[in-house]
Amino acid sequence: MPSDSKENILVWLPSPMGDAILCTPALRAICGKFNSDRITFLAGSVVKQVLSPCEFTDDWVELKDKNVFALAKLLRQHRFTKVIFFKNSFGSALTCFLAGIPVRVGYSRDGRGFMLTERLQPPRLPSGEFKPISIVDYYLDIASSLGADVQDRTVELSVEPADVEKMKTRFPQVFSSKEPVVILVPGAAAGPSKRWSADRFAKLNDWLIANYNASVILSVAPNADEKQIAEIIMSSVTHKPVNLGDTPISLGELKALYAAANLVICNDTGPRHIAIGLKRKVITLVGPNDPAWTDPGYKDEIFIKGIVPCAPCNKPFCKKPSHLCMDAITVEMVCQSVAKVLESAGFEKRGGV
Repeated sequence: MPSDSKENILVWLPSPMGDAILCTPALRAICGKFNSDRITFLAGSVVKQVLSPCEFTDDWVELKDKNVFALAKLLRQHRFTKVIFFKNSFGSALTCFLAGIPVRVGYSRDGRGFMLTERLQPPRLPSGEFKPISIVDYYLDIASSLGADVQDRTVELSVEPADVEKMKTRFPQVFSSKEPVVILVPGAAAGPSKRWSADRFAKLNDWLIANYNASVILSVAPNADEKQIAEIIMSSVTHKPVNLGDTPISLGELKALYAAANLVICNDTGPRHIAIGLKRKVITLVGPNDPAWTDPGYKDEIFIKGIVPCAPCNKPFCKKPSHLCMDAITVEMVCQSVAKVLESAGFEKRGGV
Protein backbone atom coordinates (compact mmCIF):
# COMPACT_ATOMS: atom_id res chain seq x y z
CA MET A 1 0.00 0.00 0.00
CA PRO A 2 1.16 3.60 -0.58
CA SER A 3 2.79 5.24 2.42
CA ASP A 4 1.30 8.74 1.96
CA SER A 5 -1.70 7.84 4.08
CA LYS A 6 -4.77 10.03 4.45
CA GLU A 7 -6.22 7.96 7.25
CA ASN A 8 -4.72 5.68 9.89
CA ILE A 9 -7.22 2.82 10.21
CA LEU A 10 -7.35 0.07 12.81
CA VAL A 11 -9.24 -3.13 11.92
CA TRP A 12 -10.07 -5.25 14.99
CA LEU A 13 -10.38 -8.83 13.80
CA PRO A 14 -12.63 -11.55 15.30
CA SER A 15 -11.06 -13.95 17.79
CA PRO A 16 -12.10 -17.42 16.55
CA MET A 17 -9.74 -18.65 13.86
CA GLY A 18 -12.58 -19.77 11.58
CA ASP A 19 -14.37 -16.42 11.87
CA ALA A 20 -11.15 -14.58 11.03
CA ILE A 21 -10.72 -16.66 7.87
CA LEU A 22 -14.35 -16.02 6.86
CA CYS A 23 -13.60 -12.33 7.36
CA THR A 24 -11.08 -12.28 4.48
CA PRO A 25 -13.58 -11.21 1.78
CA ALA A 26 -14.46 -8.17 3.91
CA LEU A 27 -10.78 -7.46 4.60
CA ARG A 28 -10.06 -7.54 0.88
CA ALA A 29 -12.95 -5.13 0.28
CA ILE A 30 -11.71 -2.78 3.03
CA CYS A 31 -8.21 -2.85 1.54
CA GLY A 32 -9.60 -1.95 -1.88
CA LYS A 33 -11.68 0.91 -0.51
CA PHE A 34 -8.90 2.44 1.59
CA ASN A 35 -5.94 1.60 -0.65
CA SER A 36 -4.34 5.02 -0.16
CA ASP A 37 -4.64 4.86 3.63
CA ARG A 38 -2.69 3.01 6.30
CA ILE A 39 -4.38 -0.13 7.63
CA THR A 40 -3.37 -1.99 10.79
CA PHE A 41 -4.90 -5.27 11.94
CA LEU A 42 -5.41 -6.04 15.63
CA ALA A 43 -5.64 -9.73 16.57
CA GLY A 44 -4.30 -12.47 18.81
CA SER A 45 -1.34 -14.58 17.78
CA VAL A 46 -3.40 -17.47 16.37
CA VAL A 47 -5.39 -15.21 14.03
CA LYS A 48 -2.22 -13.39 12.98
CA GLN A 49 -0.50 -16.68 12.16
CA VAL A 50 -3.38 -18.11 10.16
CA LEU A 51 -3.91 -14.95 8.09
CA SER A 52 -0.22 -14.31 7.43
CA PRO A 53 1.16 -13.60 4.92
CA CYS A 54 -1.57 -11.06 4.17
CA GLU A 55 -1.53 -8.30 1.58
CA PHE A 56 -4.56 -6.54 3.04
CA THR A 57 -2.69 -4.80 5.86
CA ASP A 58 0.35 -2.58 6.39
CA ASP A 59 0.99 -3.66 9.96
CA TRP A 60 -0.21 -5.74 12.88
CA VAL A 61 -0.85 -5.02 16.54
CA GLU A 62 -0.76 -8.37 18.31
CA LEU A 63 -3.24 -8.67 21.17
CA LYS A 64 -1.16 -9.81 24.15
CA ASP A 65 -2.59 -7.84 27.07
CA LYS A 66 -6.37 -8.09 27.50
CA ASN A 67 -6.37 -5.31 30.11
CA VAL A 68 -8.65 -2.65 28.62
CA PHE A 69 -6.70 0.30 30.03
CA ALA A 70 -3.27 -1.01 29.02
CA LEU A 71 -4.48 -1.76 25.50
CA ALA A 72 -6.19 1.62 25.21
CA LYS A 73 -2.92 3.30 26.19
CA LEU A 74 -1.06 1.32 23.53
CA LEU A 75 -3.60 2.15 20.82
CA ARG A 76 -3.57 5.83 21.73
CA GLN A 77 0.12 5.92 20.86
CA HIS A 78 -0.68 4.86 17.27
CA ARG A 79 -3.02 7.85 16.74
CA PHE A 80 -5.60 5.87 14.77
CA THR A 81 -8.26 7.97 13.05
CA LYS A 82 -10.78 5.17 12.56
CA VAL A 83 -11.45 1.69 13.91
CA ILE A 84 -13.52 -0.93 12.11
CA PHE A 85 -14.81 -3.63 14.44
CA PHE A 86 -15.15 -7.14 13.12
CA LYS A 87 -14.82 -8.19 16.74
CA ASN A 88 -18.21 -8.41 18.48
CA SER A 89 -17.63 -7.41 22.09
CA PHE A 90 -18.28 -4.65 24.58
CA GLY A 91 -14.63 -4.64 25.62
CA SER A 92 -13.29 -3.91 22.14
CA ALA A 93 -15.54 -0.86 21.80
CA LEU A 94 -14.67 0.36 25.30
CA THR A 95 -10.96 0.02 24.57
CA CYS A 96 -11.14 2.13 21.42
CA PHE A 97 -13.44 4.66 23.10
CA LEU A 98 -10.87 5.10 25.86
CA ALA A 99 -8.09 5.25 23.25
CA GLY A 100 -9.79 8.29 21.76
CA ILE A 101 -10.15 6.88 18.24
CA PRO A 102 -12.59 9.41 16.77
CA VAL A 103 -14.47 7.18 14.28
CA ARG A 104 -15.67 3.81 15.55
CA VAL A 105 -17.60 1.56 13.15
CA GLY A 106 -19.31 -1.72 14.01
CA TYR A 107 -22.45 -3.62 14.92
CA SER A 108 -24.58 -2.14 17.66
CA ARG A 109 -24.83 -5.15 19.94
CA ASP A 110 -23.60 -6.45 23.30
CA GLY A 111 -24.58 -3.13 24.88
CA ARG A 112 -21.88 -1.16 23.08
CA GLY A 113 -23.92 0.95 20.65
CA PHE A 114 -23.43 4.21 22.59
CA MET A 115 -19.65 3.92 22.11
CA LEU A 116 -19.86 3.64 18.32
CA THR A 117 -20.00 6.63 15.99
CA GLU A 118 -21.23 4.58 13.01
CA ARG A 119 -23.64 1.82 14.02
CA LEU A 120 -24.92 -1.14 12.04
CA GLN A 121 -27.89 -3.17 13.21
CA PRO A 122 -27.29 -6.92 13.07
CA PRO A 123 -30.00 -8.85 11.22
CA ARG A 124 -32.56 -10.31 13.59
CA LEU A 125 -35.58 -12.61 13.44
CA PRO A 126 -39.03 -11.35 14.52
CA SER A 127 -38.33 -13.05 17.85
CA GLY A 128 -35.38 -10.71 18.39
CA GLU A 129 -32.79 -13.49 18.05
CA PHE A 130 -29.93 -13.04 15.62
CA LYS A 131 -30.87 -14.18 12.13
CA PRO A 132 -28.70 -17.06 10.87
CA ILE A 133 -26.74 -15.67 7.93
CA SER A 134 -23.30 -16.55 6.65
CA ILE A 135 -20.57 -14.86 8.64
CA VAL A 136 -19.03 -13.96 5.27
CA ASP A 137 -22.04 -11.74 4.51
CA TYR A 138 -22.25 -10.51 8.10
CA TYR A 139 -18.76 -9.08 7.80
CA LEU A 140 -19.19 -7.91 4.20
CA ASP A 141 -22.12 -5.78 5.34
CA ILE A 142 -19.68 -3.78 7.49
CA ALA A 143 -17.42 -3.21 4.50
CA SER A 144 -20.44 -2.29 2.36
CA SER A 145 -21.55 0.33 4.90
CA LEU A 146 -18.19 2.03 4.31
CA GLY A 147 -18.69 2.13 0.56
CA ALA A 148 -16.47 -0.84 -0.31
CA ASP A 149 -17.09 -3.12 -3.29
CA VAL A 150 -18.33 -6.38 -1.74
CA GLN A 151 -19.11 -8.47 -4.83
CA ASP A 152 -16.21 -10.88 -4.29
CA ARG A 153 -17.15 -13.37 -1.53
CA THR A 154 -14.08 -15.56 -2.03
CA VAL A 155 -12.42 -16.74 1.18
CA GLU A 156 -8.65 -16.79 0.78
CA LEU A 157 -5.45 -17.66 2.61
CA SER A 158 -1.79 -17.61 1.58
CA VAL A 159 1.11 -19.89 2.44
CA GLU A 160 4.73 -18.90 3.06
CA PRO A 161 7.03 -20.66 0.55
CA ALA A 162 9.47 -21.33 3.40
CA ASP A 163 6.77 -23.33 5.23
CA VAL A 164 6.18 -25.43 2.11
CA GLU A 165 9.88 -26.27 1.93
CA LYS A 166 9.94 -27.25 5.62
CA MET A 167 6.97 -29.57 5.15
CA LYS A 168 8.51 -31.17 2.05
CA THR A 169 11.49 -32.08 4.18
CA ARG A 170 9.47 -33.36 7.17
CA PHE A 171 6.73 -35.17 5.21
CA PRO A 172 8.24 -36.16 1.84
CA GLN A 173 5.71 -39.00 1.48
CA VAL A 174 2.90 -36.45 1.38
CA PHE A 175 4.41 -34.16 -1.23
CA SER A 176 5.69 -36.96 -3.47
CA SER A 177 2.53 -39.09 -3.28
CA LYS A 178 0.89 -40.06 -6.57
CA GLU A 179 -2.12 -41.29 -4.61
CA PRO A 180 -4.64 -39.02 -2.84
CA VAL A 181 -3.54 -37.00 0.17
CA VAL A 182 -6.45 -36.81 2.63
CA ILE A 183 -6.56 -34.84 5.87
CA LEU A 184 -8.92 -35.95 8.66
CA VAL A 185 -9.94 -33.37 11.30
CA PRO A 186 -11.61 -35.20 14.22
CA GLY A 187 -11.57 -32.36 16.77
CA ALA A 188 -13.65 -29.22 17.30
CA ALA A 189 -12.60 -26.39 19.58
CA ALA A 190 -16.18 -25.18 20.15
CA GLY A 191 -17.17 -28.34 22.02
CA PRO A 192 -17.59 -32.11 21.78
CA SER A 193 -21.10 -31.94 20.33
CA LYS A 194 -19.60 -31.07 16.92
CA ARG A 195 -17.36 -34.13 16.85
CA TRP A 196 -17.96 -37.25 14.80
CA SER A 197 -16.80 -40.27 16.80
CA ALA A 198 -13.13 -41.24 16.90
CA ASP A 199 -14.13 -44.83 16.09
CA ARG A 200 -15.75 -43.74 12.83
CA PHE A 201 -12.75 -41.61 11.85
CA ALA A 202 -10.60 -44.71 12.45
CA LYS A 203 -12.80 -46.80 10.14
CA LEU A 204 -12.73 -44.03 7.53
CA ASN A 205 -8.93 -43.91 7.71
CA ASP A 206 -8.63 -47.66 7.07
CA TRP A 207 -11.14 -47.49 4.22
CA LEU A 208 -9.21 -44.66 2.56
CA ILE A 209 -5.91 -46.49 2.73
CA ALA A 210 -7.29 -49.89 1.74
CA ASN A 211 -9.35 -48.58 -1.18
CA TYR A 212 -7.26 -45.68 -2.51
CA ASN A 213 -3.83 -46.22 -0.94
CA ALA A 214 -4.29 -42.71 0.41
CA SER A 215 -1.71 -40.78 2.39
CA VAL A 216 -3.81 -39.86 5.43
CA ILE A 217 -2.94 -37.06 7.85
CA LEU A 218 -4.65 -36.87 11.22
CA SER A 219 -4.88 -33.15 11.99
CA VAL A 220 -5.47 -32.26 15.64
CA ALA A 221 -4.76 -29.16 17.71
CA PRO A 222 -1.76 -29.24 20.09
CA ASN A 223 -3.82 -29.63 23.25
CA ALA A 224 -4.46 -32.56 25.57
CA ASP A 225 -8.09 -33.03 24.52
CA GLU A 226 -7.41 -33.36 20.80
CA LYS A 227 -4.23 -35.35 21.31
CA GLN A 228 -6.35 -37.85 23.24
CA ILE A 229 -8.79 -38.07 20.31
CA ALA A 230 -5.83 -38.80 18.03
CA GLU A 231 -4.55 -41.49 20.39
CA ILE A 232 -7.96 -43.21 20.40
CA ILE A 233 -7.98 -43.21 16.61
CA MET A 234 -4.39 -44.46 16.37
CA SER A 235 -5.17 -47.33 18.76
CA SER A 236 -8.13 -48.40 16.60
CA VAL A 237 -6.70 -48.27 13.07
CA THR A 238 -5.15 -51.07 11.08
CA HIS A 239 -3.28 -48.70 8.75
CA LYS A 240 -1.43 -45.90 10.52
CA PRO A 241 -1.92 -42.31 9.30
CA VAL A 242 0.47 -39.43 9.97
CA ASN A 243 -0.54 -38.19 13.43
CA LEU A 244 0.09 -34.47 13.92
CA GLY A 245 -0.66 -34.99 17.61
CA ASP A 246 2.81 -36.57 17.81
CA THR A 247 4.36 -34.08 15.40
CA PRO A 248 3.65 -30.51 16.48
CA ILE A 249 3.91 -27.94 13.71
CA SER A 250 3.20 -24.23 13.40
CA LEU A 251 0.02 -22.84 11.87
CA GLY A 252 2.00 -21.70 8.85
CA GLU A 253 3.34 -25.22 8.39
CA LEU A 254 -0.14 -26.64 8.88
CA LYS A 255 -1.39 -24.44 6.04
CA ALA A 256 1.40 -25.75 3.84
CA LEU A 257 0.24 -29.33 4.55
CA TYR A 258 -3.39 -28.45 3.85
CA ALA A 259 -2.38 -26.84 0.57
CA ALA A 260 -0.95 -30.20 -0.52
CA ALA A 261 -4.14 -32.15 0.26
CA ASN A 262 -6.56 -33.47 -2.33
CA LEU A 263 -9.36 -33.69 0.23
CA VAL A 264 -10.07 -32.53 3.79
CA ILE A 265 -12.74 -34.34 5.83
CA CYS A 266 -13.66 -32.45 8.97
CA ASN A 267 -16.14 -31.46 11.59
CA ASP A 268 -17.44 -27.90 11.36
CA THR A 269 -14.41 -26.28 12.96
CA GLY A 270 -11.58 -23.84 12.21
CA PRO A 271 -9.42 -26.12 10.01
CA ARG A 272 -12.43 -26.51 7.71
CA HIS A 273 -12.01 -22.84 6.82
CA ILE A 274 -8.26 -23.23 6.34
CA ALA A 275 -9.07 -25.87 3.71
CA ILE A 276 -11.64 -23.62 2.03
CA GLY A 277 -9.27 -20.63 2.10
CA LEU A 278 -6.66 -22.78 0.34
CA LYS A 279 -9.16 -23.99 -2.30
CA ARG A 280 -9.16 -27.65 -1.25
CA LYS A 281 -11.95 -30.18 -1.74
CA VAL A 282 -13.83 -30.39 1.57
CA ILE A 283 -16.36 -32.74 3.16
CA THR A 284 -17.86 -31.24 6.31
CA LEU A 285 -19.75 -33.30 8.90
CA VAL A 286 -22.52 -31.21 10.46
CA GLY A 287 -24.68 -32.08 13.44
CA PRO A 288 -25.71 -29.66 16.20
CA ASN A 289 -24.89 -26.39 14.47
CA ASP A 290 -26.84 -24.51 11.81
CA PRO A 291 -24.52 -24.41 8.76
CA ALA A 292 -26.18 -21.17 7.62
CA TRP A 293 -23.86 -19.31 10.03
CA THR A 294 -20.62 -20.54 8.50
CA ASP A 295 -21.51 -21.44 4.91
CA PRO A 296 -19.30 -19.40 2.55
CA GLY A 297 -21.03 -20.79 -0.54
CA TYR A 298 -17.89 -22.69 -1.51
CA LYS A 299 -18.51 -24.83 -4.60
CA ASP A 300 -16.04 -27.58 -3.66
CA GLU A 301 -17.56 -28.35 -0.26
CA ILE A 302 -19.97 -31.18 0.49
CA PHE A 303 -22.09 -31.01 3.66
CA ILE A 304 -23.11 -34.28 5.26
CA LYS A 305 -25.75 -33.49 7.87
CA GLY A 306 -26.98 -35.56 10.75
CA ILE A 307 -30.70 -34.97 10.32
CA VAL A 308 -32.58 -35.59 13.56
CA PRO A 309 -35.48 -33.77 15.29
CA CYS A 310 -33.26 -32.10 17.92
CA ALA A 311 -30.82 -30.57 15.40
CA PRO A 312 -29.68 -27.90 15.03
CA CYS A 313 -29.43 -27.07 18.72
CA ASN A 314 -26.20 -25.01 18.48
CA LYS A 315 -25.07 -26.32 21.87
CA PRO A 316 -21.44 -27.24 22.62
CA PHE A 317 -22.45 -30.26 24.71
CA CYS A 318 -25.06 -32.84 23.78
CA LYS A 319 -27.55 -33.49 26.59
CA LYS A 320 -29.17 -36.52 24.98
CA PRO A 321 -28.37 -40.08 26.16
CA SER A 322 -26.65 -40.63 22.80
CA HIS A 323 -25.21 -38.17 20.30
CA LEU A 324 -28.05 -38.49 17.81
CA CYS A 325 -27.09 -35.96 15.14
CA MET A 326 -23.45 -36.94 14.67
CA ASP A 327 -24.28 -40.64 15.07
CA ALA A 328 -26.76 -40.24 12.21
CA ILE A 329 -23.77 -39.68 9.90
CA THR A 330 -22.58 -43.19 9.04
CA VAL A 331 -19.17 -44.24 7.77
CA GLU A 332 -20.87 -45.50 4.61
CA MET A 333 -22.39 -42.06 3.94
CA VAL A 334 -18.98 -40.40 4.21
CA CYS A 335 -17.27 -43.06 2.10
CA GLN A 336 -19.78 -42.56 -0.70
CA SER A 337 -19.02 -38.84 -0.82
CA VAL A 338 -15.28 -39.47 -0.60
CA ALA A 339 -15.42 -41.88 -3.55
CA LYS A 340 -17.30 -39.28 -5.60
CA VAL A 341 -14.73 -36.58 -4.86
CA LEU A 342 -11.62 -38.70 -5.38
CA GLU A 343 -12.80 -40.44 -8.52
CA SER A 344 -13.89 -37.14 -10.08
CA ALA A 345 -10.30 -36.01 -9.47
CA GLY A 346 -8.97 -39.04 -11.38
CA PHE A 347 -8.06 -41.37 -8.49
CA GLU A 348 -9.10 -44.98 -9.05
CA LYS A 349 -10.51 -47.24 -6.39
CA ARG A 350 -8.26 -50.24 -5.79
CA GLY A 351 -10.72 -52.48 -4.00
CA GLY A 352 -10.34 -53.66 -0.41
CA VAL A 353 -12.53 -53.33 2.66
